[in-house]
Amino acid sequence: MTTFRISPAVADAFPDTLIAVVIATGLRGHEPWPATTTALESLEQQLASGTWQPADENDPRIEAWHTAYRSFGTNPRRIRPSVDALGRRMAKKGSLPRINPAVDSYNAVSVRHGLPAGAFDLDHVTGDVDIRHADGTETFTPLGEPGTTEHPEPGEIIYTDTTDVLTRHWNHRDAHRTRVTENSAHVAFVLETLHATRDGHLLKTAAAELQELLTPHTDQTQVLYLTREHPEAA
Repeated sequence: MTTFRISPAVADAFPDTLIAVVIATGLRGHEPWPATTTALESLEQQLASGTWQPADENDPRIEAWHTAYRSFGTNPRRIRPSVDALGRRMAKKGSLPRINPAVDSYNAVSVRHGLPAGAFDLDHVTGDVDIRHADGTETFTPLGEPGTTEHPEPGEIIYTDTTDVLTRHWNHRDAHRTRVTENSAHVAFVLETLHATRDGHLLKTAAAELQELLTPHTDQTQVLYLTREHPEAA
């Protein structure tokens, strides 16, 4: 069993944080996911028709992450929050990338609601997952770069397990070791907001939509929430 935990320092610095952890067990990534295909195509059609567009850095949901990044020393114009980068890519290309059904599902939910999302293959996570400030000694191997080793800057917010860093700059980029593939069967999907008072209902709607996309292709799903008052969940 893996416990997800927000450190007291992060909870104090961002007291209105709400994180949804959607756990999927028995995930079947090799079968067709028609609802995910429809969700992707619907967003792309809405973008093409001008009836919808991804949130950009002028949107309060994205602006909040830019402010947070600056607070721990990351330039959000150079190293963008995941949802910001994904939305910009979609606005430019007119489409979302197709990776695999599980990743495509959380990408669709992320860009639709303007909320950062990520995922970890729990069969490759060691021990518990902590959301904390880096001390600079940690190591990180970026997704798609198995031969690369980075060190987070001291004070940068990271997701980390007992081996090394799972995500740098809070939600900028995930690690290669815990990447989600078609073969991943036990996955934790993460959705985040820094302003639960304003956007908590949006995050809960997004978590429910993601769970709905996952449920036909899993044996079991569960949604857990992390807050300052309830900083850990197993």
